[in-house]
Amino acid sequence: MRLDYRLVLIACVSACAPMLPEAPPVVARAEPAPPRPAEATSAQERPYSTDAAGFEGWKQGFLNRKGGARREAYARQLDGLSPDPDVIRLDGNQPEFSRPAGAYISNAASATRIAQARQRLDVVPASVVQRFGVPAEILVSIWGNESSFGAVQGDKDVIRSLATLAYEGRRRDWAEGQLKDALDIVIDGRRDRSGLLGSWAGAMGQTQFMPDNYLRLGVDQNGDGRVDIWGSDADALASAANLLAQAGWKRDQRWGYEIVLPQGFDYALAEAEGRPWSFWAQRGVSLAQGGAPTTAEAAEAGIILLPQGARGPAFLALPNHYVIRRYNNAVTYALAIGLTADGAIGRPGLVGTWPNDGPLSREQRFGAQTALARAGYDVGGIDGVIGSGTRRALRAWQLANGRTPDGYLTAALADELMRGM
Repeated sequence: MRLDYRLVLIACVSACAPMLPEAPPVVARAEPAPPRPAEATSAQERPYSTDAAGFEGWKQGFLNRKGGARREAYARQLDGLSPDPDVIRLDGNQPEFSRPAGAYISNAASATRIAQARQRLDVVPASVVQRFGVPAEILVSIWGNESSFGAVQGDKDVIRSLATLAYEGRRRDWAEGQLKDALDIVIDGRRDRSGLLGSWAGAMGQTQFMPDNYLRLGVDQNGDGRVDIWGSDADALASAANLLAQAGWKRDQRWGYEIVLPQGFDYALAEAEGRPWSFWAQRGVSLAQGGAPTTAEAAEAGIILLPQGARGPAFLALPNHYVIRRYNNAVTYALAIGLTADGAIGRPGLVGTWPNDGPLSREQRFGAQTALARAGYDVGGIDGVIGSGTRRALRAWQLANGRTPDGYLTAALADELMRGM
């Protein structure tokens, strides 16, 4: 299981482009800006240079741009640093986008993970739940998925990782901002440089916070005068709760429900405008476990999600689903968190079954996006991430070509799109 946890950790520090038109996300970890117009390929498609002179040139530019009064202090921390080739290799390697939803969610919300989360519900301080309004089951689910409950936090030098991402340049503005914050953490004495460790993307601690959110949202829950998201369960969990609360968590509401769609359902309504439960109920949608949402939930603008298309389970996503996605902006991640949390408090598992689809290769993801764009469908950037823009474009293509408009890209459909280029 330890290997699985490491794979999940890599997934949780993914570089995800925003999926929905909403307020700027308060993300815990790496969320890159969209690709620049001239940039139609990923970092993996470009040769990675470890040229020392080039890195030194970037470093001097960074110090000129960001150093200010702390230029010399920053320079001392960066002295002798070299780029890390592993960081670029891992950048863009996102299981929640390349693997089928069912495979990702079944691994991230496994029976073992749910049992472990259930055992740790009492670790969450009651005062944290009361103060921030985020249920203990959601917090332990995030804790488990981010770091296997603190066991796998990442062992890379955060400053080196962020300097590498900034030098590589695909997300330079974002990475330089995070690097500046990481340097400030060390210079201000909040964390020793030797202990500022995390993932390849710079995410830190048991709940994998990026440096900016550590500075803004970190909570000293145990009252020892410092925010220790590495060694203190209480600090890590309270910090995660604070992030979700600041992102708009709605007390006493669930993240969503599994639903059953009727025959003849208009799949073009999925992942579109949010509607109250009465709208969906009138169209024959029902909860998979029976019953109905609470009065407060029924009034919310629920959105139907089909993470593996018309053949897979369907979900009604409520506002708290999108709050979870402010932590990691991937549909599959947020569903895995919600389903793990449900299982931890004894709610039944899924009624629907996941289709046994194969993964999408990098060539298929990029190729399908390129084909759709050439056909006049706006995918929102050719970046290899099958997010809401690509699904929206695919749904329009499916409608125009007499297919079920579920917006789901299979390997076979990707190959068909590429053949038509």
